[in-house]
Amino acid sequence: MLRVTQVTKKFGELTAVNNLSFEVAQGQVFGIAGPNGAGKSTVYNLITGLYDFEGSISFKDQDISGMPAHCIARLGIARTFQIPQTFPSLTVAKTVEVGSYFGSQAGFDRDHVEEVLTFVNLSDKKQVLTGSLNLLDKKMLMIGAALATRPEILMLDEPMAGSNSKEILRLMDLIRRINQDLGVTIILIEHFMKVLTELTQKLLIIETGTEICCGDPREVTSDPRVIECYLGDSHD
Repeated sequence: MLRVTQVTKKFGELTAVNNLSFEVAQGQVFGIAGPNGAGKSTVYNLITGLYDFEGSISFKDQDISGMPAHCIARLGIARTFQIPQTFPSLTVAKTVEVGSYFGSQAGFDRDHVEEVLTFVNLSDKKQVLTGSLNLLDKKMLMIGAALATRPEILMLDEPMAGSNSKEILRLMDLIRRINQDLGVTIILIEHFMKVLTELTQKLLIIETGTEICCGDPREVTSDPRVIECYLGDSHD
């Protein structure tokens, strides 16, 4: 469904992504992990059209290399960011409407907005200004705004960051439901290995923009190269 082929991105003398290739199958939950500064978010920025790069990226056999971000979104690839961004002066409902209006190829659909609000458990807060939401609700809202674009692939960038154990379980449940109930393919950047091993079917580990290991999550996390570059003493 998504194919990244020999992609390289340099910022001056710094190589953030180095000849990286991987494929994400339709219906899959695909994980990406690695130490801080490994190039994970840069990979997201390349896929979603924020940077130019060497190599190629295709979505459903269509080359999207160099395509503007808004066009990629309307093709069916949506994402969230590490730090939830909201419009503080807008309500929860209006924020999800923005996703539907600007990101969906099908155009604005108020009924779908209501369905999304229910799905992410924010219906009771739809008239609340987003600036007053707690961190978990802001994360749910960003996922909801992404879902309002009717994506075929949803890319989540460290959704568990800053969350406690109960919030992590809620987010994991939401991700499962998005994948299983809505049929949306998920790409997930995350630091919590337990989350990745429980949610993903395939896991890619990168370091300094280069693939270290890719495959079954439990096999990957047992690989000595991964333990050395990423898990370290915490694995023991």
